[in-house]
Amino acid sequence: MIETVPTPSPEVFEGSAATWRSGDPGTRTGAALMGVDETPRTGLRDGIRGFWANQRARRRFSEEAFASSRDPKLGLPVAGTPAVLSFVGGMLRERKGVAIALVLANAASGVAGLIVPRVLGNLIDEVTAASATSAIMTRVTTICWVMVLVLALQGALYFPAKSLSTVMGYDMLASAREHIMRTVLKLPLSRVETASTGDLVTRVTRDVGTMAGSVRWALPVFTISSVTAVLTVGALILNSWLLSLPLVATTIVLIFGVGRYIRHAPKGYITMGRMYSQINSGLTETVEGARTVESLGLDERRLARTDRDIEQAAQTEIYCAGLRYQMFLATGLAYQVPLVLALVLGAWGYSRGWVSLGQIAAATLYLQQLTGPLENCVQTLNQMQTGVSSTSRLLGIASVPPDRTATDERPQGDHLVARNLTFAYREGRDVLHDVSLDLVPGERLAMVGPSGSGKSTLGRLLAGINAPRLGVVEVGGVDVMHLPLERLRTDVALVTQEHHVFVGTIRDNIVLAREDTTTDDEVWQALRTVQAEDWVRRSPDGLDTMVGSGRASLTPAQAQQIALARLVIADPHTLVLDEATSLIDPATARHVEGAMSALLTGRTVVAIAHRLHTAHDAQRIAVVIDGRIAELGSHEDLMALGGEYARLWRAWTS
Repeated sequence: MIETVPTPSPEVFEGSAATWRSGDPGTRTGAALMGVDETPRTGLRDGIRGFWANQRARRRFSEEAFASSRDPKLGLPVAGTPAVLSFVGGMLRERKGVAIALVLANAASGVAGLIVPRVLGNLIDEVTAASATSAIMTRVTTICWVMVLVLALQGALYFPAKSLSTVMGYDMLASAREHIMRTVLKLPLSRVETASTGDLVTRVTRDVGTMAGSVRWALPVFTISSVTAVLTVGALILNSWLLSLPLVATTIVLIFGVGRYIRHAPKGYITMGRMYSQINSGLTETVEGARTVESLGLDERRLARTDRDIEQAAQTEIYCAGLRYQMFLATGLAYQVPLVLALVLGAWGYSRGWVSLGQIAAATLYLQQLTGPLENCVQTLNQMQTGVSSTSRLLGIASVPPDRTATDERPQGDHLVARNLTFAYREGRDVLHDVSLDLVPGERLAMVGPSGSGKSTLGRLLAGINAPRLGVVEVGGVDVMHLPLERLRTDVALVTQEHHVFVGTIRDNIVLAREDTTTDDEVWQALRTVQAEDWVRRSPDGLDTMVGSGRASLTPAQAQQIALARLVIADPHTLVLDEATSLIDPATARHVEGAMSALLTGRTVVAIAHRLHTAHDAQRIAVVIDGRIAELGSHEDLMALGGEYARLWRAWTS
């Protein structure tokens, strides 16, 4: 079809140029856009001041990005921390038995490990207080055997504790991934298409991987380390309350160091995820529009944007790394200072007879044992913060409101009517204006018109993909936006020029809509209908040929034929074909459309025409111009009218 597009006015060109310029940062780097000063610093003092000034700039940027992530108008939203805690808590409640067993097994293993320092302390006290050499040796031998048994018991308890940790971690991971997949598949299609592709891809790839690490490793390790740390503190207090006082210093340092990290890190990690989404979005746009970029000479502009996006992501990484290093510095002090204080207090208390040498030795060992669990807690806390941030982004998908409200209404018949449809993709910019269309059940209606006139948008509204801003689309007297999506798709189906082949057999790809009730004979009949039987029979395994990513490749025409065969099996009473045969060569497309026309007798078909012969074969033709139906009638009527359709037909046939 030869489409005539009116020449835009100079105001349109100026408006387009202004759109490009409005987001152009000029020659500023990604760091400069964040307020980071990249001027080289001389001297240690000046360098430290510059680092903290840049950290404050990065923090402001992260806080602003975090605040905007809460605005659903600016992309897919991000869930709050309460939603994450509720999600994790729900998974733990579902595995209450395993979680309790995990805590008890690690508690038993921890208690066994805490016996050894106390036994060694008692041994020291026995040796320093004993007067008979034979008694000492007998006592030492007994204590050594006790220690061997205790260590063996600890090792025996550690294995089931570790096994339970692994089982629970992977079970929670599987459950979390299934939940995220169900959530993504429930997203309103209209919302998915308006969101950033890079953002959605980043959430279901990078964020899922980060969440997986937290659920599989960090959460179980944090649980184990927390139980061990609490038991160690309890053992230290029971050994000597005086020698446990250094824990106060540990607590104060951890509260300030870790508390500051927890306040700022989530915003930094969420901003980091957003920056990676921005990188993916820019790269996707550039790759998909490579020809446009090349033809308009936008290479340098797109490269500069990618460089800025990467630099902003790097600056966010630096900010988060700075937060981690500050926390690690605080926790390092929290590990070492109590040990020194315990020795000083021990010497002072021993000189006054308040503590024994055995108690000092046991306290020293307990404090050293406490370092490991605390360090694991801090390390996993960092991992869990990244996991919480990624989970917030993933759960944010679930907070996208549905685009339809299902009711108990049931359509009475197959009559599809559109009344006074007005629609806008952006507020204040209507692309359809008061469109009404009454489809006679069983008729073939073709929609033609220039590119950008609103044909596809009208088709999407008729199929219930988008809701109109004003007006209503009804099937059988029921608003299509009141029908559950599962029911709507059995009544009205949309097939576009876009197609997708899932990993699986050719049969699997065709019977998706009626997987449990479709026979091979029906599949072959569907393939014959779309003129695909010959090449499928020539395939290595026929219907069992594996296709999709990494398997046998299909041409665009073959993939579209599979999509059309899938539609035949779905068997809806109304079809909206949005240039569904545009990727098939004209001769094959003619045969496919003819075969489908014979098969679809009695069904309502709305065909957005790419080739005018499709319109010629239709019973009625709607000419869409500037978001309005300018002409409506049969081919003969519109040719007699001598209007827009007649002009398009003469251009096509010439």
